Amino acid sequence: MTEAAFFDVLRQALWVAVKISAPILVVALVTGVAIGLFQALTSVQEMTLTFVPKLAAMLAAFWISMGFMTSSMTALYGDVIIPLIEGG
Repeated sequence: MTEAAFFDVLRQALWVAVKISAPILVVALVTGVAIGLFQALTSVQEMTLTFVPKLAAMLAAFWISMGFMTSSMTALYGDVIIPLIEGG
């Protein structure tokens, strides 16, 4: 494997990592901002108020986007990684 091919595979793998982590990170960001705004408006400074809803929203986003994540990883392995292994 040449250096250019190695970096191309690495670039594709990092892009897939960004794509499959984006839904969960966006949901965590939106939920955190909404809860922070709620806390600022009501002056409630409870730590579990931040953690529990954000965790629930992230789990829901993971559950919803699980098919997309699986297909993205399968496509990466089927199109890039396995042909490199078979080709030597």
